[in-house]
Amino acid sequence: MQAENSRPGPSGLMTRPRTYFVKTFGCQMNVYDSQRMSDALGSMGYVEAQGPDDADLVLLNTCHIREKAAEKVYSEVGRLKKARDQRRAEGGDMLIGVAGCVAQAEGQEIVARAPAVDLVFGPQNYHRLPDFVARAASGETVVETEFPVEDKFAALPRAKPEQVRSRGVTAFLTIQEGCDKFCTFCVVPYTRGAEFSRPAERILAEARELADAGVRELTLLGQNVNAYHGEGTDGAEWNLARLLHALAEIDGIERLRYTTSHPRDMDDELIAAHRDLAELMPYLHLPVQSGSDRMLALMNRKHDRVLYFDIVNRLRDACPDIALSSDFIVGFPGESDADFADTMDLVRQVGFVQAFSFKYSARPGTPAANMDEQVPDDVSSARLAELQALLREQQAGFAASRVGRTMHVLLERDGRKPGQLVGRSPWLQPVVVEAPQSLTGEMVTVTVKSAGSNSLFADLVDSTIYRERPPAAAAAF
Repeated sequence: MQAENSRPGPSGLMTRPRTYFVKTFGCQMNVYDSQRMSDALGSMGYVEAQGPDDADLVLLNTCHIREKAAEKVYSEVGRLKKARDQRRAEGGDMLIGVAGCVAQAEGQEIVARAPAVDLVFGPQNYHRLPDFVARAASGETVVETEFPVEDKFAALPRAKPEQVRSRGVTAFLTIQEGCDKFCTFCVVPYTRGAEFSRPAERILAEARELADAGVRELTLLGQNVNAYHGEGTDGAEWNLARLLHALAEIDGIERLRYTTSHPRDMDDELIAAHRDLAELMPYLHLPVQSGSDRMLALMNRKHDRVLYFDIVNRLRDACPDIALSSDFIVGFPGESDADFADTMDLVRQVGFVQAFSFKYSARPGTPAANMDEQVPDDVSSARLAELQALLREQQAGFAASRVGRTMHVLLERDGRKPGQLVGRSPWLQPVVVEAPQSLTGEMVTVTVKSAGSNSLFADLVDSTIYRERPPAAAAAF
């Protein structure tokens, strides 16, 4: 039987369908972007390959946040070129593309340094992927890093229900993109552009489609997600709190999360949503970067430690069981021992269940890259080790505090051992349960019996499946 997306070869015989592989680096938004690129390629007749060496088209969806991000891309391109050479020797071929934030930042420099690359496009352009692929297939080297005026989200094809189901019962949903904060260490305003908020109706429509396909937990994404200010269904401007309330009303959506937030945009309505919405999980990623007011000013964070403490206190008043995670940079230019001590003090006072912590590394084109008093690497390394030791201690303490607690867990996938399923606690921790595979995708009640280094281990309380949202009083506990 002829495959739907097969194509005739020169002799008229049917050849195999065209294949693609997307390798994703970095944040959850890149994961979402990769899924949407996959949807676009699927609409063109492509099917996903098992790995990059088996694909007719390989896209590297890149991130520019981590150190030496561009060098890692060039290394990967070099490996792909060898795979392509082998395919060509066997009569095949491969297109190589670089997408995402490194593509946006490097642009033409990528094809200058790596001529094997056939197409380069930034995160604002992936809705034009069919055109880019067609041009590259005809022999053109494509470099597209302009910021188009059209709404890329409106132009993208929707995922088919079977594609959504294959990705599981949780999903990312981008609602906001870009950032206007211009932290001195960050490339996001230059690679993702100014803040843009999607209209609420389009977000709600996408959420309904996800729910209809079996998604039960949504994580809303944005570089500065709590700065959301999109047009509402009533024509008024909606903030994130209003959008969360509307999403919570969609049948089938039982859990809501959002990331990444900025302290300056944690308004009263959003804090109240953590009190009022049972669907909104008691977990918040709220980057602070440093506990030193002097460093925060040099970073252009537009908040101080007093404001951060105030937000934390108001969140805990609204939702006493809320857990917080954060981001930290050590060794920022000019950071003294006293500045680092302030960071350690903030961590001790707040208490974090998880954190991403890094040594400062300069990003070309950012103000901090040209600052004086760059901190020696050995000093930064020592500070990072001290900070991470404290953060690991706090994470372990929080995990231990969950032992003996009964909670609802959305079971997402198979565990490492036969008979195990893995889900997430309301606080985003992996929870391993012995349960029949038929419960995959279901919300169940468990009691935590032990805590490992990265996961909780729990027993099913009973086999009850929650088809609707559990009562608010029991939602998290």
